[in-house]
Amino acid sequence: MNVRSEKVRSEKAGEPRDRALVVLSGGQDSTTCLYWAIDRFGRDRVSSVTFDYGQRHRLELECATKVAAAAGVSNVRLPIDTFATLGGNALTDDTATATGVGDVDADTRLPNTFVPGRNLVFLTFAAALAWQRNIGHLVTGVAQTDYSGYPDCRAETVAALQQAIRLGMESDLAIHTPLMHLSKKQTVELAVALGALDVMALTHSCYNGKRPPCGTCPACELRARGFAEAGVDDPLLAVT
Repeated sequence: MNVRSEKVRSEKAGEPRDRALVVLSGGQDSTTCLYWAIDRFGRDRVSSVTFDYGQRHRLELECATKVAAAAGVSNVRLPIDTFATLGGNALTDDTATATGVGDVDADTRLPNTFVPGRNLVFLTFAAALAWQRNIGHLVTGVAQTDYSGYPDCRAETVAALQQAIRLGMESDLAIHTPLMHLSKKQTVELAVALGALDVMALTHSCYNGKRPPCGTCPACELRARGFAEAGVDDPLLAVT
């Protein structure tokens, strides 16, 4: 190998990994995290990934595409249809969602909107994509203060998964969870501070797939409560 080709190889191996990949669902929380990543790393160092996991409401995918375009970052969509095959939850099956915040299944003690393993799989696939692209940071909107009680949204779960990914991929990848300990009110306030409020009109949170939102499902209730407590009008409510 000549000296020049050796130099080029060395420079490529040493490319900066101070870039971020955001797991973007098209919802309020992941959109806030997208703008958090842009603020922290710079727009030209941020990209996003959206997972098509067989969710009932395909509107999520459309919203993610629109949000990424509005934010000026690239978006890749990855198909993962196994969750739909497994079924057993209201996000992939034709099953009515729980009617109120805190409603849980008597056996599992979890809402029927819980998709077991979803965030674990999402972050693992996102980490694989980040590895391929030499990206050193993943950003996700999970929050253990979200009242849903999802075990894969807890800080200790994310920390354990980060360690497993680092070992399994021989990587120093960092997983960031900017909303982990924030209330919905604080999440709204963060979105405002980051300049993400207007783009919230493009997002989708409703478990019933309504746009404008149904206003009665747990996701709608939580979102409405957060905006109300922050004293901010939700731009999504102006969508017709």
